[in-house]
Amino acid sequence: MKVLVTGGLGQIGSHVAEMLLDRGDDVIVIDNLATGRREHLVDHPRLKVVIDTIADKALVDNLVGEFRPDAIVHTAASYKDPDDWYNDTLTNCVGGANIVDAAKRYGVKRVVYFQTALCYGLKPQQQPIRLDHPRKPEGSSYAISKTTNELYLELSGVDFVTFRLANVIGPRNVAGPLPIFYQRLKDGKACFVTEARRDFVFVKDLARVVVKACDGVGHGAYHFSSGKDVAIQELYDAVVEAMNVPGRPAAEVKALGPDDVFSILLDPSRTFEDFGEIEFTPIEQTVAAGIAYYQEHGTLGEYTHLRMEEKKS
Repeated sequence: MKVLVTGGLGQIGSHVAEMLLDRGDDVIVIDNLATGRREHLVDHPRLKVVIDTIADKALVDNLVGEFRPDAIVHTAASYKDPDDWYNDTLTNCVGGANIVDAAKRYGVKRVVYFQTALCYGLKPQQQPIRLDHPRKPEGSSYAISKTTNELYLELSGVDFVTFRLANVIGPRNVAGPLPIFYQRLKDGKACFVTEARRDFVFVKDLARVVVKACDGVGHGAYHFSSGKDVAIQELYDAVVEAMNVPGRPAAEVKALGPDDVFSILLDPSRTFEDFGEIEFTPIEQTVAAGIAYYQEHGTLGEYTHLRMEEKKS
């Protein structure tokens, strides 16, 4: 196959690209390096790396029109700053629409897209959340812009799979609690946890399912989720263990904030029906792989899609 991977030097995109190359596919990746890293993909005879932005419509048209990919894996996303509406809309809306439009005009057989669970709002009405839950993305710029692109994809008539994601962690993860815990513990700073629970899934488990989607498995929206959640405290404990932090410092437990929810758990039943049972990597192994990556490459910064009081200190 020929596959174009947007955001191909980021966490999800680079793992997908590696798996495609390993099985003999031809891959072009495009990344603006906002959160991706060139070292995430080593040079390969069937790999072309383009350092640029999908917001450039002429560039996207040329890439898709000349390469004529069988599939596009669209992982590129802006999410570094919850108040940076400009870059969120530039990449997630304008860039995303460029990708979808090019896929439609040049006959791409399949687009694989990634959506945030925040599309269901900060206070989901179901637990676990089913695919029929109404989209209520108004709680964050990231969710608004990601949902906008998902709607364009649905409008296009292009064959697609959307994975609405649990918390994807592991090597090359630059957003969320894992890099934040690592960096603060490394710097000798205190950490806090809330009593919240989340579903943390290993990036390589997701990438294997994405490759199946490139091959034509499934259609429409799916939840990529283990169907089980763990306490944030358990994630923190796994980080402390993987780092072998002297004294095993305890995290301060804080009450849930006004915009936080106890658990965001996605119902993965349709995913298991269409893609088969998934053997999810245990949280301890997932965290250990992520920590090993940070120890070699650093965290690149620690980002979250929502405002966090802790980041002010």
